[in-house]
Formats: sequence, C-alpha cells, structure tokens
Amino acid sequence: MEKIQVDILGLSTSPSSGGAYALVLKELNGPRRLPIIIGAFEAQSIALEMEGIKPPRPLTHDLMKTIIDSMGAGLADVFISELKDGTFYARLNIDSQEIDSRPSDAIALAVRYGVPIFVADQVMDEAAFVPENENADASATPEAPAAKEKAAPKPKLSKLEQLQNQLAEAIAKEDYEKAAHLRDDIRKLQGRDS
Repeated sequence: MEKIQVDILGLSTSPSSGGAYALVLKELNGPRRLPIIIGAFEAQSIALEMEGIKPPRPLTHDLMKTIIDSMGAGLADVFISELKDGTFYARLNIDSQEIDSRPSDAIALAVRYGVPIFVADQVMDEAAFVPENENADASATPEAPAAKEKAAPKPKLSKLEQLQNQLAEAIAKEDYEKAAHLRDDIRKLQGRDS
C-alpha cells in the first residue's frame, strides 16, 4: 500500500454544519485535496497548536503527548489508512507500533510532534478531489486557446456536469463540507453510469 504525504491546508466550517468542521489535507507532490469532517473540539485542538497558542491547562491531545513522552516513546508519523462506509480510519506509529486512532486525534498529535501525515493511495483515489483551477493549470497547453476558439457551443449541461460545476464553486468559496457532499453525489451518479 502506497503512502502519500499530505499537509494541512486548512479548517473550515459553515453555519449548517452543526458544529462540525472540514479539515482539508493537500498532497505534497500533487494537486489533490482530501476533506475530512471532524468535531469542533478536535478542530480547536489542531488550530490552537498550529497557531502556537498554549491554553492555561493541557487539552486532551497535550495530555496524550505528555503521556507518550513520559513513557520514553515517540510518535514517528500518522497514517490515514482506510475509508469504510464514509468513515476514515487512522493509525499512530509510536515506536514502530501501530495504534488505531481517529484521523482527527492522529492529526492533533501530529501537529504537536511535527511529524509527517500520510494517506493511503486508495483513500486519496476514493475521497480526494482536484480543485478545478489546479486541474486547468496542470492541463493547460499552448494549443488550448486555439482549440477553445474552434470548439462548438456546448449543449445543455448534464446532471454530472452541473454537480462538477457546483463542486468547483464550493471549493473556490472554501466550503469544503459542501464540496465533500457534492463529491459523494458525483460518485453515486458515476456509479449508476458505469
């Protein structure tokens, strides 16, 4: 199983999310983005550490780090290993032992230790998306403008094309929760077409 290294691109929320946040990961050597819906507490824990803000009392993830350190162990990396029924699964690599974890907790510890975050290639293939502007930049060629001029007017957009346009708009507005839902709708529609 190939591991793809990612970095945290950002956290976002929307009023309709019911307190959930979208944690967006970006592959280091590619354009794909992976949104993962996490709880408000975990989002706060990740954000505080990324901003270098130390609360007066340790948060749960600070306590976990203290316990790991006091046992003479260390976190080497975290690995988002699976996606089953819409749920992401992760593993902590602590002194060559893999320990099951929620991705949000694994990433909260990763930012505290400054260790790499990896995602299984299968998970990226299944759940990641490429923002439209990055996809266009990657596929742009000198012949592209001339080809566009000669192209015939496009017919009415299909349901799939409409969803893809809505996905691009959601990404541009950084509404990653909506983008994740649209991505799922696109996958369902593509599953029916195949």
